[in-house]
Amino acid sequence: MLLVSPPPRVHIEKRHIDELIRQLPSPFFLLGDFNDHNTLWGSTDTNQRGCQIETLNEDHGLCLLNDNSYTHFHQASQTFHTIDLAICSPSLVPYWKFSTSTNLFNSDHFPIVLTYVKNDFPFPKRPVKYIFGKADWPLFESLCQLTPNMVDKDSIDVAVNTITDCIISSADNSIPKTSGNIPKLRKPWWNTECDTCQKTLEKAWYNFRRYPTTHNIIKFKKARAKFRQIRRRSMNTTWCSYVNSITRQVSSKIIWDKVRKIFGCYSDTQNISFSNYNGQVISDAKEIANVIGQTLSEISSESSYPNDFIAFKKCEEQKSVDFLPSYAEDYNSTFSYHELKNALRKSNPTSPGPDQIHNNMLKHLGESSLLTILLLFNRIWQERVFPLSWLKAIVVPIPKPGKDKQDPNNYRPIALTSCLSKLLERMVSARLMHVLKRSKGFVPSQSGFRRRRNTIDNLLKLETAIREAFVRKKHLVSIFFDIEKAYDRTWRYGILKDLSDIGLKGNLPLFIKNFYRQESSKFALVTFYRIILINKKASLKEVF
Repeated sequence: MLLVSPPPRVHIEKRHIDELIRQLPSPFFLLGDFNDHNTLWGSTDTNQRGCQIETLNEDHGLCLLNDNSYTHFHQASQTFHTIDLAICSPSLVPYWKFSTSTNLFNSDHFPIVLTYVKNDFPFPKRPVKYIFGKADWPLFESLCQLTPNMVDKDSIDVAVNTITDCIISSADNSIPKTSGNIPKLRKPWWNTECDTCQKTLEKAWYNFRRYPTTHNIIKFKKARAKFRQIRRRSMNTTWCSYVNSITRQVSSKIIWDKVRKIFGCYSDTQNISFSNYNGQVISDAKEIANVIGQTLSEISSESSYPNDFIAFKKCEEQKSVDFLPSYAEDYNSTFSYHELKNALRKSNPTSPGPDQIHNNMLKHLGESSLLTILLLFNRIWQERVFPLSWLKAIVVPIPKPGKDKQDPNNYRPIALTSCLSKLLERMVSARLMHVLKRSKGFVPSQSGFRRRRNTIDNLLKLETAIREAFVRKKHLVSIFFDIEKAYDRTWRYGILKDLSDIGLKGNLPLFIKNFYRQESSKFALVTFYRIILINKKASLKEVF
């Protein structure tokens, strides 16, 4: 696509134009203000530049997309002209439509709009989400009546699908959804008064275009002056409000984010236009998703281990891990309603998994429906069968900050699983943490994944050791290390072996063993707010 704007009173030789056309790769667009008049594209007369452009199209077999619409408004004479052209190769003509915008946008040229009319290009959309702020929760509770007969099915998978369908059907009838269209990114100073003045200005301009009289041009200029006044006042008010909101407690990130929004600049962290893989540039969205998914899968595969560990791993995995027989341990008993309510209370409004069930839906279920879910969880717990639908996850790659987004190695996978599954996992996790704490399975210096413990505890211990070294005039050696891809390369068999070594038997370790089966996941690539789902194998997912 080439944009040109030759001066109106400068003669351009034909050989220069021919040389320019020969240098353009086909197919191409040639757009711009040619300052030409010709009756072929809607002008009332024909000048020398118009004849020159007509000859150019005939000599090179080019096509003109213009549809006789006016493209220029001469304010001095208050007349309309067609001097902006859209020239293209013949192969592009069937797939592109020419039109002009009705708004001048404070210019004297109408914007040219080229529309791709072929239906093979998917229009980018955002994922459809539930609008919980407008939900009718009493209606949802009355519609979603989960009964015990839904659990008494032939298989657990059928029971899970029945309960899922009932929850989603009730949500569709009581909770509105977003349209999925890309929202307009308006500047923060734009308000309803600006919107009203703009509509008045557009109406005045429309009347003047149809009836170019003195009365209509005066009315249009008054509307334009009013709109400019309202816009300046709104910008000043917003700026003063922003400056007054800056305090010592406001972080610099929030300040610069507001500054960018005032200028109409929005962050585009989810836009992945191309990727570099093995020296090749990939621009297709599905191929980019496949490349990132393959890279994440290779990181968690056996090929990423050292050779000596692979040999040790194969030798150890020949020994079976037996969690039977099961004795009457308290951690293997059925779950209570108190455990379900406690886990649901601690659940955060996280993103839903492939079944689209949200934690907000589960928190607004009636007591009878929650008892039915508890009945489903206890059946899964006692029959030691993990539902196949809960083994599916949407894996979203999150780019690492400050890293090249075109490198597929610079992404962290986030697995979005079913909220029903995460609710049961939270209940199992509470029991596991209680067992490990009671059996002293934690190292005393461990602070991660422990209740009421965090990294500040370890920092305080380090600070105490440093102060003691200063007082005693001794040296203190501290070693800090970070294991690369530590979680992605976690040895699953080693986790199960550790659970067996501390004496866990029965439902609890068997649930974890069934959960760590190879997952069937969907890999989601976010590009221009479009979600592309490709079947991939997920890495080990964090649960506990």
